[in-house]
This record gives sequence, C-alpha cells and structure tokens, in this order.
Amino acid sequence: MVRAGEELDLARLQAFLLERFGDNGSVSVEQYPSGHSNLTYLVRMGNREVVLRRPPFGSKVRSAHDMMREYRVLSKLHTAYPVAPKALLYCDDLSILNAPFYLMEPIRGVIVRREPPPGIPFPPETARRLSEALVDNLARLHRLDYAAIGLADLGKPQGYLERQVKGWIERYHNSKTHDLPEVERISAWLAERMPASQEKALIHNDYKYDNVVLDPNDVTKIVGVLDWEMCTLGDPLTDLGTALAYWTDPQDSEEFQEIRSAPTTLPGTLTRAQLVERYAAATGRDPGDMIFYLTFARFKVAVIIQQIYFRYAQGLTHDVRFAAMPQRIHTLLRASWHCAESGTI
Repeated sequence: MVRAGEELDLARLQAFLLERFGDNGSVSVEQYPSGHSNLTYLVRMGNREVVLRRPPFGSKVRSAHDMMREYRVLSKLHTAYPVAPKALLYCDDLSILNAPFYLMEPIRGVIVRREPPPGIPFPPETARRLSEALVDNLARLHRLDYAAIGLADLGKPQGYLERQVKGWIERYHNSKTHDLPEVERISAWLAERMPASQEKALIHNDYKYDNVVLDPNDVTKIVGVLDWEMCTLGDPLTDLGTALAYWTDPQDSEEFQEIRSAPTTLPGTLTRAQLVERYAAATGRDPGDMIFYLTFARFKVAVIIQQIYFRYAQGLTHDVRFAAMPQRIHTLLRASWHCAESGTI
C-alpha cells in the first residue's frame, strides 16, 4: 500500500529498472508504514526486491534530503559497519520520479515500535539484552575509523555543536506555527550552557529503536541500522543524546509516557542513566554534561516534528498522521525544559 499523494510513476520506474537490472517482471511497490521524512518503498520486479529512498513530496529543506549524500555514506560504510544497508545505485534523472533517489538491498528482520511485535515474548532478560545491544551498537559506530573508510570529508566537526544549536533554533523559527514559550527559554539556556565539544566521530543523528532491524530468531541481535539521512561527523554525545530523547523511563510524566515510541518501559530495560553508564564504559569517553545533550536532543526532535508539521499546515503534504503533531511537539519541549530545570536525565 502507498499513501495518497506519495505514489511513484510505475511505468517510468519499471523502464529504469529494466535497463539497470534486465528483469522483465512487472513492478509493484509497497510503502513502508513509518517514517515522516525521506520516503522508503519496497520495490518488487520479478523475483528481485530492492528498497527505494526518495525525498518527501513538498519538502523545501534540500540539505535534509540529500539523496546523493545518503547514498555516498552507505556505499562507504557498509563494509566497515555491516549493519548499514548495502547501497546499489543512485539516480539523479528527474524524469524518472521527479526527484533524485537511490536503491539499496533490503534488510529483513523485526522492527520494534511502540510495543513489542505480536507473538514475540519480551521477558526482562530479553528487554535488558536488547537495550544493551542498542547502546553497544551505537558505541561501535562511534569507534569507527571514518577516515579509513573514506568519510573524512563528510562534515565539518570543528564547531559542530555550536552550529547545531544555532541551526536547530533557526529551523524552529523558520517552520513556526504556534507560540510556545518553552522555545525561548530552552534557546537561552542552551546558549549559556554550551559545553566544549567532545572528540569527533561518525554519528547517525537519529538513532532509536525503530531505526534498527532485529534478527527474528534472536531479537537481542541487531542486523540493520536504517535512515542515514542525517549522518555526519560531529560530537558523539549528540548522538547518544538523541537516543536518550526517544527513551521513556517508567518514572517519566504521564504526558511523556503518552508519546512513548518504543517499549523502553518494559521490566529489565536499561534506564537512560544506565545507558549513559554503559556507553561510557564501551567507548572510554567521559559522558560529560548529558543534561545539556538531552535537553538539546529533545528540542531537536521537537523541531524535526515541527518541520514536518509545517509542510502539513502549508498544504504541501496531506498525510493525516501529521495533524496530531502539535501536541507531541509541545510535550517534547516541556520535557526538554524539565531536563534543563531539574538537572536530571
């Protein structure tokens, strides 16, 4: 099934795939159900299946949806970090789909969203091992020698944190639809509390449960990491902060529990504080001021959702999932400010 307004031109796509892969089978397309940014489709032609990634319809933020950059990252990364998808080819011919896109091999497995998948038991031991695997896999990414795999020029790590804070504040104001008092408070607090950046590393920038693929025979084993559109070189603690921003602890407020996106409150699951401890042990890095990084990460996630909602409010996309986003944005902003005020993660 493909969402209304996000259909692909099957005739042109079939001709393109026939030329590249030489398969005469008819093309069928299914859209992956989640994802609010770059769009992802499973394309079948004969006996072959590939995954297609393209920018969202109506997006004006070109830098956030650079297909060539995402393709280049994956084409370099897969050999050194096999859980990254294997990229196959890139196409910038706009006559095919009216947008650049790339193809990659599918990664088959289980994706965990708000609740555990039906029929898969999640006793405390499983929940603990999976949460450990999640943070261990992030630490593995941050230990990669990015220069050795050809990604030394991916970003500008010098001054990364300062640019990120300034940039995400600007992005909020460029996509503003409501007056939310927390924005100015958080913006001022971040500017005052800016820590010295850690050493640079290759970072994913949207690392969370529903961006990893699990082995169906052992759901504590990660076999894939998806959605590399924001991957860059920068402060690795921003990456850890993002993972924590998506993490709900059992003692969190009721409104934060309501927007929980993964089963992180199951018995046995590591808490945010325990994730930080395990990451520090795995990397040898001082976790530093994680209050700052979590405050910023929750703000950043709120802005990402705000940018998506802005497209909906402007009529550039008609995905009905976007209508309820303002409440989620406000909840994240309140959680961000609570982290700053309380000094706890």
